[in-house]
Amino acid sequence: MGLKNKDLISIHDLSVGEVATIMDVARKLKRMQKSGIPHEFLKGKTMAMIFSKASTRTRVSFETGFHQLGGHSIYLSDATSQVGRGEPVKGYGSRIIPLCRWYHD
Repeated sequence: MGLKNKDLISIHDLSVGEVATIMDVARKLKRMQKSGIPHEFLKGKTMAMIFSKASTRTRVSFETGFHQLGGHSIYLSDATSQVGRGEPVKGYGSRIIPLCRWYHD
């Protein structure tokens, strides 16, 4: 499945095969983590997270996972971004994503 450079806005944007691919990779990374094998596949990458509803567990798990893979995450709350002023997440995200790519790629 071709997931490279695919932006994930909703789980509904993925096919059953893409979800299966993600789960297979997750199992592999979990085994590597438990075995102490370095796996900084996201070194030099930045992930911008926008949540329309507060979700502490989701935020912490995403930030922790991204950090363990060598990346950097940015949390953008709707209270401090254009999303909180009525701009759709998809439109806002489409302008934020290139900034993250430009900064590190």
